[in-house]
Amino acid sequence: MIQVSKKTLALFCCFFLLCGLQRAFAQNDDNPGTLIDTVLIHSSDGIFSSTASFTFQLKSSFKYSEKGKASLLVTTEAGKKVRSDSVSVNIASGESKDVEFSVGGLKPGFYKVNFMVDLPHYNDTARKAFGIKPDQISSQYGKPADFESFWHDARLQLDKVAPEYKLTELPDSAKGGHRRVFRVEMKSLDGYLIRGFLTEPISANKNKKFAVLLGLPGYQVALGPMLGNDPDFAIFTLNYRGSGYSRDVINVRREDYIVLNLENKDKYILRGAVMDCVRAVDFIYSRKELKHDNILAAGGSLGGFLAIATSGIDKRINFCSAANPILCDVRNLVNEVDWPFIDMRKYVNTRPGLTMEKVMDNLDYFDTKNFGTDIECPTLVGMGLVDPIAPPNTVYTLYNGIRAPKHLIIFRDLGHEIGKKYSIYEGRWMRDTFALF
Repeated sequence: MIQVSKKTLALFCCFFLLCGLQRAFAQNDDNPGTLIDTVLIHSSDGIFSSTASFTFQLKSSFKYSEKGKASLLVTTEAGKKVRSDSVSVNIASGESKDVEFSVGGLKPGFYKVNFMVDLPHYNDTARKAFGIKPDQISSQYGKPADFESFWHDARLQLDKVAPEYKLTELPDSAKGGHRRVFRVEMKSLDGYLIRGFLTEPISANKNKKFAVLLGLPGYQVALGPMLGNDPDFAIFTLNYRGSGYSRDVINVRREDYIVLNLENKDKYILRGAVMDCVRAVDFIYSRKELKHDNILAAGGSLGGFLAIATSGIDKRINFCSAANPILCDVRNLVNEVDWPFIDMRKYVNTRPGLTMEKVMDNLDYFDTKNFGTDIECPTLVGMGLVDPIAPPNTVYTLYNGIRAPKHLIIFRDLGHEIGKKYSIYEGRWMRDTFALF
């Protein structure tokens, strides 16, 4: 039996007590508090006419004072460094500090900006973007001399294909009994079968004609019937070839769609997709209950591209709405974004003799900005200032080239998306344009 003296026991207790206190202090040191950092951009939409100014707000909940620095790094959309700055920071427990930064002398364009804080127990980076005089942005690359004739020839080929429209009513899809729902099938360029869904308000007036929303989907998005609540509007949602409900002949993996027949502009997948949208307008014109002078083409992302392209080619579109349109100013875009060019480079590597230079020559015929200059109807464009797929400088190149009545809505803190403000503005402007009071 082991005997322990009172003195020895007391020493052990002191030892364990000290160890416990040390662990407690160590635990407190592991969690000394934190810091809240917030960036204030002194422009509601992130656009400045000259010098850009920001406030980097720091609020400490640390138990002790922290010494370090706050920094700013400004780059072009392509990642080239153009400005940097830093200041020393000494922030006490519970203290708030504002660090002011300003950036001047930049050329018209859009820039990425990182706000960084580096303290002994905390570091973080906040990423934002801003623009300087974007109304002066233009591309050094023009459209091909035969751009209009290329698309005119595509339209002539489409006209040779009998549409063979087929409507099938889907009574089970008409929830609430306020609309009739139809599945639409028709033939498009190259004889491909494409589908869509038409929904029409049920009206006591048998002679009433409806304005039309032509809804164009984003990349590989399936669009079903859209019911809506507006009694003045029919909605036609299209599934272009190889997408959604129109995958009979073209049924490829998601990453393969954007590169399908990329080596030949006459067979490239987007040529057919654009013509599918034109065929959708043909369908609208074939319906007596639809207003042929009240057609809104609307979409986001690739749907935004299609809305712009269709409105540039087909003057029967009366209002265009494009949110976050992709493929704007493609020759400058190629150095700024990963997609779709990462898939295009992989495709080039599998095709002997094909080069990215040849790909870019073909993509000139599918550059969104090149369609924009031919638009004649009112056009609404929306974009996110930190969009990694449709960067603001490329979207602005499109927007600046539109000569028709236009409006741009910028979402300063959003990426490849838009906010509710856009749809509200779209509805009001569209109803005013179509005199739907």
